[in-house]
Amino acid sequence: MTTDRTFVVVGGGLAGAKTAEALRDNDFDGHIVLFAGEEHLPYERPPLSKEHFTGRKPLDDFTVATGDWYRDHNVELRIGTTVTGLDPRAHTITLPDGSTVGYDTLALATGSRSRRLPLPGADASGVHHLRTIDEADVLIGAVESGTRLVVIGAGWIGLEVAASARTRGASVSVVEAAEVPLFAALGTEMGTVFAELHRAHGVQLFLGTSVREIVTEGGRATGVRLGDGATLAADAVLVAVGAVPNIELAEGAGLELADGGVAVDASLLSSDPDIVAVGDIAAQQHPTLGARIRVEHWANALNQPAVAAATMLGRAAEYTNLPYFFTDQYDLGMEYVGYVPAGGYARVVTRGDVAAREFVAFWLDENDVVLAGMNVNVWDVTDDVRSLIGSARPVSVDRLADPSVPLPDLVS
Repeated sequence: MTTDRTFVVVGGGLAGAKTAEALRDNDFDGHIVLFAGEEHLPYERPPLSKEHFTGRKPLDDFTVATGDWYRDHNVELRIGTTVTGLDPRAHTITLPDGSTVGYDTLALATGSRSRRLPLPGADASGVHHLRTIDEADVLIGAVESGTRLVVIGAGWIGLEVAASARTRGASVSVVEAAEVPLFAALGTEMGTVFAELHRAHGVQLFLGTSVREIVTEGGRATGVRLGDGATLAADAVLVAVGAVPNIELAEGAGLELADGGVAVDASLLSSDPDIVAVGDIAAQQHPTLGARIRVEHWANALNQPAVAAATMLGRAAEYTNLPYFFTDQYDLGMEYVGYVPAGGYARVVTRGDVAAREFVAFWLDENDVVLAGMNVNVWDVTDDVRSLIGSARPVSVDRLADPSVPLPDLVS
């Protein structure tokens, strides 16, 4: 395809980099400009709380592509450049110096930022968030053997950092408002598994607990005061209470928003015919789930760009992948596939040994249709779980719970 068109990608994370790559893989030979707000080549974020935190994986190992790749593929990469405005009618984006760059088609891959807490002491030295490599390296430098780390929030980032910090010899306390960790993602039954995991590794969990303030001395965090007045001493505090999607550009441009993100159809096209959205901010009308969903996970950032690129090139494409995420904490490895709205399941069925943390869990609706599955230290079953979800047929709960019954037999 020979063209003089300019495609602009706003966002220098995995989704943005993969969108540029997918455009070249689809033989687009026009001008590609990729804007990255950080002063780094685009990289993947999952290792920040896991392998990078424990020293097993340097940044080069999870950088999406080398600088040579962008040069060799004629992708104009502008690192350290934040786009400040978007004008769909003029087909331009605005940069901090007031200059504009024109586009024919635009991909928004602006990702998310860490949610802040409006607490006294939240801006003190020693209070950390984890979203970027620079933030990760500062936190890693503050956590060593004997460090007292208090983590506010028992979501994925909070628990992964807790596990990594324990591996480094730190003393860790986790404070969570819900009654179990990961309640929003997994519900009570499986959240309890992760509570027991962390307690077994010496983490103090304060569940169903609010935070009143971050205690400071001389401008530095020294502890976390809980809702009941008790204070947890701290050398470092990590606030890990979720993420906020970066939708300001889209909102300012008048794009349709939904579910906290940019509303897109099955092809990832926004309400503007020349703008797609991909990754964390994409609130997609999912063609197989029959619902609008927005998923802040690595798999979407990795896989959606192929569809976004096809859409930018005017080709028919739909993103049909089921949501997928994974975690590694201590000796527990887990994969989850499927989609369950908050509180939208009737029961959880397990097969295997839950106490030994070697099992598969399934979330079922009121008709015993499998909505999602999670394999814990049991491997090579994810495709079978996907097939089971895709069948959308009721299953025998007894057979589902019986490890001697092969999962494919439940589909046939």
